[in-house]
Amino acid sequence: MYGGSFDPPHIGHALAVSAALCVHEIERVLIVPTFAHAFNKRLSAFEDRLHMCELTFKHLRGVEICSIERDLPAPSLTLHTLEALAARHPDVQLRLLIGADILTQAHAWHDFAAVQRIAPPLVIERQGYPAHDPTQPALPAVSSSEARRRVQAGESTRGWLNPSVEQYIAAHNLYRSA
Repeated sequence: MYGGSFDPPHIGHALAVSAALCVHEIERVLIVPTFAHAFNKRLSAFEDRLHMCELTFKHLRGVEICSIERDLPAPSLTLHTLEALAARHPDVQLRLLIGADILTQAHAWHDFAAVQRIAPPLVIERQGYPAHDPTQPALPAVSSSEARRRVQAGESTRGWLNPSVEQYIAAHNLYRSA
């Protein structure tokens, strides 16, 4: 499971999934956009983020976009999502795909120890954050917040976002206002 706000999904997200599928013995990756952020972070509409995830990951085999959090109680908690996925798929060994930056925030998560028991993390290195496994290459330092800032400022997001996502953002006038 790879969860997140995906507001918008960017090249770093796609690279993380690609790396996980190439390096680890994984049959598929569930992309799970957050429905209601646990830390009350303001998000774009769920349907927009869900659709942008479909556009971002459609070319990767073994990837499925999952809207499970829409059906779970708010706020969205990774533990509850993993428990629901485990109940739906009792014969599947779950893993949680996270960036190394998330490890610095684990203390703020709801029962991260239980999350680790249900779905042991697969950590993807990220530039600018302490290395979890220094033998692994780090993903580029891209972020959704910087992508939003670039869109709002009228700057290019080329190389940051899938061109289909750029078109979707323009067509739906996302991130233009503060």
